[in-house]
Amino acid sequence: MILVARNEEKLLAAKKSIQESADIDVKKFAVDLQDMDAIEKFYGEVSSLDIDIVINNAGLALGKASFEDYDFKDFEGMIDTNIKGFLKVAQLAMPHLKKHKGHIVNLSSIAGVEAYEGGSVYCASKAFVKMISRNLRIDLAGTGVRVTDIAPGAVETDFSNTRFKGDTAVAESVYKGYAPLQPEDIADCIAFAVSRPVHVNIDYMLVMPTAQASATRLVKN
Repeated sequence: MILVARNEEKLLAAKKSIQESADIDVKKFAVDLQDMDAIEKFYGEVSSLDIDIVINNAGLALGKASFEDYDFKDFEGMIDTNIKGFLKVAQLAMPHLKKHKGHIVNLSSIAGVEAYEGGSVYCASKAFVKMISRNLRIDLAGTGVRVTDIAPGAVETDFSNTRFKGDTAVAESVYKGYAPLQPEDIADCIAFAVSRPVHVNIDYMLVMPTAQASATRLVKN
């Protein structure tokens, strides 16, 4: 298993946790997915490894303001990660996946299906992921490579803490009053998709908490 993320400390913790629970070799690489050269360097370092499944989870939300009031640097950060980084990871994975008739799982979002107030570029970037996933299905037809787009609703992660730039109170309020999805819930969906027989492709999966009926319809007690 190859783990790729920016945060070295979290990579170490994830590697330790996985190796304690499973008999598997884990390699980790600290890579900023906004850095195209760093992504290319990473793929160079793993060129001799057999890569048959790629979980393309590059995703970043920064801020939540009206379009005209948004910090343009936040726009650029989301575009660099959610679009450019996402594309680079997927494109450089293709030779590996074609060789092994592998599987790429792209993580989009309910935000790529429905716009919401203050979402603007984040929503647009996730719609981009959704459309690229559809195009990949078409372009890769006949190669044996499978493509899955998983679109989560509200998942309790560091997502909101990052979006609100460390404002813990605001971030925590996003998940109060209902039972949000947990990372393990999405991991279960990924495991299901990649473990289907080779003649089965799960194209798209929209997964939300029971309390959430749309991007904006979320019932809190």
